[in-house]
Amino acid sequence: MSFTVAIIGRPNVGKSTLFNRLVGKRLALVDDTPGVTRDRREGEARIGSLKFKVIDTAGLEEAFDDSLEGRMRRQTEMALEEADVALMIFDARAGVTPMDKHFAGWLRKTEKPVILCANKCEGRIAETEMMEAYSLGLGDPIALSAEHGEGIGELFDALLPFEVEQVPDVAAKDRPLALAIVGRPNAGKSTLVNHLIGEERLLTGPEAGVTRDSISVEWEFEGQKIKLVDTAGIRRRSRVQKKLEKLSVADSLRVIKLAEVVVLVIDADVSFEKQDLTIAAHVIEEGRGLVVAVNKWDTVRDRNAMLQHIRDKLQISLPQVRGVPVVTLSALTGRGLEKLLPQVIRVYELWNKRIPTSQLNRWLEHMLEKHPPPMAKGRRLKVRYITQVKSRPPTFSLFMSSRGELPESYLRYLINGLREDFDMPAVPIRIATRTGKNPYVKE
Repeated sequence: MSFTVAIIGRPNVGKSTLFNRLVGKRLALVDDTPGVTRDRREGEARIGSLKFKVIDTAGLEEAFDDSLEGRMRRQTEMALEEADVALMIFDARAGVTPMDKHFAGWLRKTEKPVILCANKCEGRIAETEMMEAYSLGLGDPIALSAEHGEGIGELFDALLPFEVEQVPDVAAKDRPLALAIVGRPNAGKSTLVNHLIGEERLLTGPEAGVTRDSISVEWEFEGQKIKLVDTAGIRRRSRVQKKLEKLSVADSLRVIKLAEVVVLVIDADVSFEKQDLTIAAHVIEEGRGLVVAVNKWDTVRDRNAMLQHIRDKLQISLPQVRGVPVVTLSALTGRGLEKLLPQVIRVYELWNKRIPTSQLNRWLEHMLEKHPPPMAKGRRLKVRYITQVKSRPPTFSLFMSSRGELPESYLRYLINGLREDFDMPAVPIRIATRTGKNPYVKE
C-alpha cells in the first residue's frame, strides 16, 4: 500500500461503517451501541484507482490510566503514529460536541495531517450542523454518509495527494545510472567519455561534429553501474542547416529526456555562452539533475575570474536550480576528472530523495508563519498540508483551500525553502497545488 490512513473520532460516529465502506467488506462489527470497536483493525482500502491501508480505531475516550478505555486510547495513539494521514470523524447530526473539540485540539498538536469528515450527512439534512465544524480548527469538512456511500468522491480528492509513487525495491547500485554527456560541438565530450572508461571507445578529433549518433557505453564506478551516453554537439537552431545535423541534435535532445543526470561540458577556451545556458535550461525543464564540467581548464589563465563568471551566469540565468556543481577538468590529460563522478552520484541521490510527510508539514508550518500566503478576494489563501508524491525529480503536492491559486512568487518561495532547508541543490523541484470542492456549494 502506498500510504496509511487512520480513522479517528469519539465513539459511535460511524468509524467502523466508513472502514467497511473503504475496504469493500463487512470486516468490522457495526452496531448502534457505543464502544463496539476496541482493537485497531487494518484493511486494504480502495477508492477508484487509489489504494491504501486503512486502520479502524476505538472511539477516543478521556482516559489515561490502565483501564480498558485507557488501553484502547493507547491503541488509537499507536495507529496515529503509524498513519500518514488521519481522518477525524464527527457526527453531523449530533453536531460538534465538547469531546469532539477536545480531541480535535489533541490532533492539532500532533504532526500528522488531518482531514475532517462530517459523517451521517444523508441528503444534506445535517448541512447546517456542519458549519460548526470550523470551530474544530481542522479546515473544511468533507460531507460523508459512510452508510450510503455519499461523499466518497470528495474523500478521494482529499487523499490523492498522499499517494506515493510505487518504486521497485531495488538497491540504487543495482540500477544503472543513466548519465548523458552533452554540450556544444568540439567541447570535448567524447574525449571525456574515453578518459572516464579508460579506452579509446569513441572517435575524437579537432574537427567539430565528429560525433553524430548518441553512443551508449556501459560502465561501473565504485560499485555503481552507469550507462554513459555521449551525444552530438548542440548548436543554436539558426546555425543548424543540414538535415543530418538536425537529426543529430534531435537525437541529443531525446537522450536528455531519457537521462537521469546530465553533464554539460563547457569549453573553457570560449567561456560560458548563451547556447550553454540554453542547453542547461532544457535539462532542467526535462526534470533532470545537472552537473557542469568546464573542460580544457589547463589552458585558462585567470581561473578565479572564469569560475566566478560561470557561477554568476548560472545563478542569474537558472535561479530555479541553485547550487549546480561546477567541476573543472581536462578531459585530454585527465586532471580533475576524479571530482566529476562523485558529484554526479551526489546529484543522482538528491534526484531520488524522498522526505517524510511529517517533516514536510513541520517545515510548512514554519514557512507559513514566516511568510503567510497572500490574500485572494479579500480572504487569505489557506494552505493545509504538503506531501511528496514522487521523486525523480522531487515532486510535491500542496493541498489548499479552493478560494484561489497561489501566485508563482509564493511557489518560488516554497521551492527555495525546500531546496535550502532539505539540502537539494542542482535538481529541479516541482510543486503542484490541489484544491478540494466546497461541499456547501450546490451544483
